[in-house]
Parts: sequence; C-alpha cells; structure tokens
Amino acid sequence: MLKIMFILTGLNYAGAENQVVQLCRGFLNRGHQPMIVSMIKPEAYLDELGELGVEVRTLGMTKGIPDPRAVFRLRRIVQEFRPDIVHSHLVHANILARVTRLFVSMPVLICTAHNVNEGGRAREWLYRVTDPLCELTTNVSEEAVRQYVARKVVPAHKIRFVPNGITLDSFGQEQASELLSKELGIETGQFVWLAVGRLVPEKDYPNMLDAFTAVLTRHPNSVLLIAGTGPERAALEQYSRELGIERNVMLLGIRRDIPALMNFADAYVMSSKWEGFPMVLLEASASGLPMVVTDVGGNREAVQDGITGLLALPGDSGQLSQRMLTLMSSSLAELEEMGEQARKYVKERFDIEVIVTQWTSIYEQKGLSPGV
Repeated sequence: MLKIMFILTGLNYAGAENQVVQLCRGFLNRGHQPMIVSMIKPEAYLDELGELGVEVRTLGMTKGIPDPRAVFRLRRIVQEFRPDIVHSHLVHANILARVTRLFVSMPVLICTAHNVNEGGRAREWLYRVTDPLCELTTNVSEEAVRQYVARKVVPAHKIRFVPNGITLDSFGQEQASELLSKELGIETGQFVWLAVGRLVPEKDYPNMLDAFTAVLTRHPNSVLLIAGTGPERAALEQYSRELGIERNVMLLGIRRDIPALMNFADAYVMSSKWEGFPMVLLEASASGLPMVVTDVGGNREAVQDGITGLLALPGDSGQLSQRMLTLMSSSLAELEEMGEQARKYVKERFDIEVIVTQWTSIYEQKGLSPGV
C-alpha cells in the first residue's frame, strides 16, 4: 500500500481538481491510501470524497494572499501522514510543496502542471530555481511538455507527459432529456451547442459569442448553453445583450448534471486562448459529442481534426463560426459517426484505469519502499 498525498491550490469544480478526485478513486480501488491537502478552503467534491473515505485537509490560506505559515502547516501534515508520495498539482501547490521540502522529509515529490501557460515569466523562474527540490515534473499535454522544455522551464530529462484520464461510465448514458427540455425551454429540432468551463478571460467567451452571433444568421433557432461560473459572468450577460443574442444564450451557472447536459446537446464548442489538456473535451468525447474547439495547448491531442471534431484558430471568431456552421450542415449520420469515433478514441487513450496504471508505474520507478 502506498500513502499518496495530493496537494492542490483549492478544491472546486475545475479540470485539475476533477482529475485528482478520479485518481483518488482509482488508487483506492487498488488498495492505496490517498489524501488531499487544499491550500485554500475546499468548495467542491467534499461529499464524494467523504463517501470514498479520503481525508481532506486545508492550509487555511486566502486566495491571492501569500502566507508563509502555510509552509509549516503543510510540514505538520506531512509529518502526521508520512506519505510515500507527495504529488502536487498546479503552480501554487507545486511551488509550495517544493519550498516545504526544505523543512520536512518527503520520499518522493512529483509536480504536475496543467497548462502551457501557468502565469508568466515570474512563475516560470520559480519553477527553474526550485526544480532541484522535486524528482519529476509532468504536464498533461505533449505540446505543453515541448514548450516547457523549449522555454527552459524544466530540464528535458526531468519532465514527462502524462495525460488526464476519465471515468467513461459516467458519460454517454441515456438521460431524461425531456426534463432538460422543459427546464431550459428548448424545443425539439433546435440545434443545441454546449460549452462548459470557468467564466474567465483565458476561455475567451466573447470570441464564442461573436462566432455564435454569425451562426444565428443561418440558424436562428440554435441555442448556446454555457455551464460554469466565474468573474466574467456579468460582462458576458451584458455582451450577449449588446449582440442581441440573449434569448439564444443561456448562462447556466454551476451544474451538477454535466453528463446529462452533454447527452442533451448536439455539439460542443470551446473558444479558449490557451489550454493544457481540458478534461471537458474528454467528457464530451466520452458522451459522443462532435466538437469545434480552438487549436491551443492539448486540444489537438484531445480532438482529431476532421474525425472527432473540427479545430479553429484561437481569437478568430470568423473561422470559429465557419467551423460551427460546417458541423451543423453535416448529416445526422455524419454527426453520429464523429461522436462514435470520439468515444472510441477517448476509451483507447484516456480511460482513467490506463492513467492510474501510468502513475503507478511512475511512482514505482522512483524505487519506493512503502512505509519509508
């Protein structure tokens, strides 16, 4: 049995956090003991983790405010739990874990980045100077690994590509679509686009709204559902009104029924300026949804252009709308074939059991002796 401590910036409904929860479930099924440390107060997944028996601790930090006391709080938790592996995710947790290692013994420290860009040159400099304090850095897309090496963020011999994984059984199941139709006021025959993600600048939702405005000139009854919350919500509502498309765009806030929404939608759309390797694209693939996404980060690795979806240049609303219209002009049989290929692709490459096996191999390669 391995004792695995995951460290995260926070616990909310986002891709990295979702992945850690799935890894906890996978490692528990194999007889290991995971725990999670959240730098700030956790806000999501607590019921699910409680049912699994995964302990969740917090360092009591305030978002956006550095607190050196967190180093010593984390040191105390490490001393109490005595992990065989410390595995941090996202830049703040990665740097904190490395610095804390100066004050407490950690048999192995692995740091995972989840994006091509984690915040600019200052953070990349911190990665460089603290690199000797960890055994390995990983990233969730091959493109991100390539860029990290090219920018000398991490030495080539100390970084690996390990993709996110997904529990396929949660997606692609028949759902009660009539209930969603009634709730959302969507009639049979309306083409439904779905986007899921935080309402933040890097997701470039204004680009999506511009593209959808052009789509509506050809398909005035189509609908865009956006599930998620964030600081951009009010601005996006205002922009929808300015574009005159507010009746066709629904900002749904946080939803607990993403699998049902994906089963209900006809296609998925993403307009991000940059990405790591989005979990949501794996979820859409597992749901059999054809996709139109911007060609950034690991999106090209998740979506096979022309086979499981279509790629568009980031920041180009004209091309994004053209790709959306191309997909909408496809026959039902063509859309279903895209969806089937997407589900097959994600099953072969990104099933969570495959990813847990990869992580187990990495942990064991470090010459671990459980209980050290």
